[in-house]
Amino acid sequence: MTHVDFAAMRAAMVASQLRTSDVNDPAVLAAMASVAREEFVPAARRETCYTDRPVPLGNGAAMNPPLATGRLLAAAQIEPGEKVLLLGDATGYTLALLRHMGAEVVLCGAKPAQGDGKQAPYDVILIDGAVDALPPALNAQLAEGGRVATGLIERGVTRLVLGRKAGGTLGFATIADMEMVRANGFEAEKAGFVF
Repeated sequence: MTHVDFAAMRAAMVASQLRTSDVNDPAVLAAMASVAREEFVPAARRETCYTDRPVPLGNGAAMNPPLATGRLLAAAQIEPGEKVLLLGDATGYTLALLRHMGAEVVLCGAKPAQGDGKQAPYDVILIDGAVDALPPALNAQLAEGGRVATGLIERGVTRLVLGRKAGGTLGFATIADMEMVRANGFEAEKAGFVF
C-alpha cells in the first residue's frame, strides 16, 4: 500500500487551482490549505478529492470541486465574527472552512426553504451549491447590507453570483460561470404545460 501525501495534494490545490483562478483572499487560502478535505469524503474517494471535479458521495449527492468552494467563499467576503447561515453543505467541509475563517456559523441541513429564522438576521447566507432560484423567505433572514453567495442555474448554465441586500431588496451580480453541484432542496417548482 502506497502512502498518499494529502498535505502535498492540498498545497498543490491551493497553488494550481485556487491562486491561478482569482481566489486570493488570504483567509480562504489559509482555510483551504489547513482543512483536510480528504476527511470529509468517503474513503474510496480520498485520493481524488483534490482534483477539480465534483466528488460523488453516493445517493446522488456530490461535493463541490475545490475551485467552486474557494470562489464561493472568496465571493462572500466573510469577516471573522460574522454570522453565516450555511445551506446545502453535504459533508461538513464548508462548515469547517467557515469556522477556520472565524465565522459564527448556523448550519441548516434540512430542506432550506425557510432557513433557520431563529438566529436571523445573518450577515451572510451561503448556499453550498447551485440553485434554480433563491427562496424568498431567505431575504427576510438577511441583515441589511448582508450578502448571499451561491451558484444560480440559468438556462442550463451555472453562474457564481453574489447578492447584496439594500433597502430590503436583494440585487445580484454574476462573478463567473462555474461548475457546481446542485444544492438539494432548491429545485424550481415544475410549471404546468408551457409553450
